[in-house]
Amino acid sequence: MSTSEYDSYRPPELDRGRKKRRRGGRPGSGPGGNGGAGRGGGGGGGQGWKNRGADGNREMPMVEDVEFSSYYGRSIVKAPPWGDEIALYLFLGGLAGGSSLLGLGAQFSDRPQLRIATRLTAITATGVGGAALVADLGRPERFLNMMRVFKVSSPMSLGTWILSGFGVGSGVLAAIEADRLTGLRLPLGPLRSLLHAMETPAAFESALFATPLAAYTGALLGDTAVPTWNAAGRNGLSYVFVSSAAVAAGGAAMALAPVRETGPARLLALAGAAGEAFAMNRMKQGMHPAEVDPLEDGEPGRKLHRAEKLLIAGAIGTAAVEVGARVFTEKLGRGGSTGVAGLAVRVAGAAGRRSWKTRAALRAVSVVSGAALAAASAYTRFGVLEAGIESTKDPRHVVEPQRARLEERRARGIVDDSITTGV
Repeated sequence: MSTSEYDSYRPPELDRGRKKRRRGGRPGSGPGGNGGAGRGGGGGGGQGWKNRGADGNREMPMVEDVEFSSYYGRSIVKAPPWGDEIALYLFLGGLAGGSSLLGLGAQFSDRPQLRIATRLTAITATGVGGAALVADLGRPERFLNMMRVFKVSSPMSLGTWILSGFGVGSGVLAAIEADRLTGLRLPLGPLRSLLHAMETPAAFESALFATPLAAYTGALLGDTAVPTWNAAGRNGLSYVFVSSAAVAAGGAAMALAPVRETGPARLLALAGAAGEAFAMNRMKQGMHPAEVDPLEDGEPGRKLHRAEKLLIAGAIGTAAVEVGARVFTEKLGRGGSTGVAGLAVRVAGAAGRRSWKTRAALRAVSVVSGAALAAASAYTRFGVLEAGIESTKDPRHVVEPQRARLEERRARGIVDDSITTGV
């Protein structure tokens, strides 16, 4: 019970205790009394004990003792009405952001096939992801309504503007690539020179929004009251999503561009795989076991386990392609080699008639590994989203972490604030 300096002004509390009754029943229920033998507490000679329950109460219990779980069997936290459309948007947003960064690097490192693949991937992912977001909203005008305000403290408001800004730059770059692929035959007229002059500014503009696009969704989930999402957001969910975006973008580029140009994509994918594994493990360590359970059990847990296996397999394949590409540099058309790699190239050159088999093998491994990495990223987003929704169904995921935090605060001596009162 808390105390206050104003307690002296309060009126004295009345004794509200219940009056004790005699064991013989109601007053006057004995012989000659007015209680009558036929009444519940009556009976001559103080026989009221015959109507008592086994625990001494006058009334027999009608129901068994129950253990509290939640109010009227309802969930303590209401599950958000998000489905596969939002999970798809989470994945495609990260894919678009990572592809934009790869496209910027490809532009300045003279990798035309990688540049085309990443830019078209970015605009496709942005369009499909935006359509999935609008489908979840129900009506397209709701997306426009979110652009009526700009609120720094709202991840959803920031995300709307980030997606819109990123889409503008990616759209310009996609139009430029489409014009080039058609042999400058798009009916642009005098706007063609202006469009191509905007290539570098548009590339930097889309790259500026790329990382926030991949990261803000983690902050968006962490800003909710959903137990698993909230705990994950406090322990680095955005880092998991950024690393997953690097994995997805690198994998997609490996599957779509030739091996000789995808060196940066392979390095990005390997760095993203290592970062995702580390960030996911670190995130789980900082969460309460009841908050981690949805990430490891049920259908969400199975999806995250698949993501982990695909991530490992894709990373091994990517590393193998990287080693093979460095050894067979001359066969892939990227210049000569020196040292040990050069010796390996000269030895391999003796079997020049088999060079096409080497290129085909590296290409096949690159495509399969890239697809595995992209699938791992998708499973990660779907698994995290479904784990959060699953955590709202069991009150244990809400109550146990709260009690643990309460006990931790009490152990530190914090008992006089608005969260914990003195006892």
